Amino acid sequence: MSQFSRLDLGDEFKWGVSTSAFQTEGTHNKDGKGPSIWDDFSKKKGAIKHNEHARKATKFLTNYQEDLDMVKWMEIENFRFSIAWSRIFPEGIGKVNQKGVDFYNQLIDYCLLLGIK
Repeated sequence: MSQFSRLDLGDEFKWGVSTSAFQTEGTHNKDGKGPSIWDDFSKKKGAIKHNEHARKATKFLTNYQEDLDMVKWMEIENFRFSIAWSRIFPEGIGKVNQKGVDFYNQLIDYCLLLGIK
């Protein structure tokens, strides 16, 4: 079997990485975040094998700069992230949680600083 190289895909191919807010952010109840449907679902006994949950996860919420530094170090140009809407709207609708908005603004600003699209 021959070795695969990023050059095999050509110069036009854009490499990227992605995350899911529920699976990576951790800190499920920090800075005013409300419960999401996944938070509720994972509390149901037997809903997920071994009753696992994502309450701690990788703590992207607090470690995002280190994580993005690694993305930059790996020369990955593109990063797709999802937004935990329950971090923006803790009650589902109504009042906006400014700390949630601030987090996503800081995340985007840091991506821009590093040149990550």
